[in-house]
Amino acid sequence: MISKIIKDFFLKRKVNNRLKDYQLQVSSNKIVKVGVLIDGNYFTNQELLVEEIAKHGIVKENIEILSFVNKNKKTLLEKFDYFFRKDISFGGLFKSERVTNFTDQPFDMLISYYDIQKPTLLLVTKSSKAKFKVGFQTIDKRINHLSINSVAENYTEFISELFKYLKILKKI
Repeated sequence: MISKIIKDFFLKRKVNNRLKDYQLQVSSNKIVKVGVLIDGNYFTNQELLVEEIAKHGIVKENIEILSFVNKNKKTLLEKFDYFFRKDISFGGLFKSERVTNFTDQPFDMLISYYDIQKPTLLLVTKSSKAKFKVGFQTIDKRINHLSINSVAENYTEFISELFKYLKILKKI
């Protein structure tokens, strides 16, 4: 328990230090490949989220999901990639190949699907090489290009709002 608190403290400090001089890069490319980073502890409807994104014209094969979980959840681990707190070192380095592969992917868009700030999720979002990052309004404004005011439980509203804005921005 205490090690979790200490690790979160150091990770939070690491994220804040990295965000001090961080500038979001703008890309005018159309969105084809999408990465989704999920807090699997609070949102477990990954299949429904993928279906909702696919309804708006993104091919399912071009959607990749990475979930952060506290404990081993068998139903979550069978279908989608996952990572634990132990997969990130105190210094903010990724120990897991899954996390490294996910952050190195040049996604056209990364959906940070979590509405509670956790240092582990913020670090993965910040480290991602995605060209366009989207998330919830409750998350640090420096980390996403677009923030949507919604709650994680209402994924249909979030995705429909997201695609409305993407049409306005001519990203799809």
